[in-house]
Amino acid sequence: MSPAVKSILERVASWPAEDQQELSELAREIEARRTGVYRLSEEERAAIDASRRGPLASDDEVEAFWKRRGLP
Repeated sequence: MSPAVKSILERVASWPAEDQQELSELAREIEARRTGVYRLSEEERAAIDASRRGPLASDDEVEAFWKRRGLP
């Protein structure tokens, strides 16, 4: 580990939680870019699970949506 990285990681413990969360998300994006594997956060996983349980639009609702926007 480089001295610069080691130094910043030591200071991270004193950061507010929301800043630590932001750093975590950035680090996950870097790791995904390097490995080609993106790991979902718990919040992302929960959002996906919630969307799967939610109601889907009916065909009529989808058709009406597109008509309101002037598309066939």
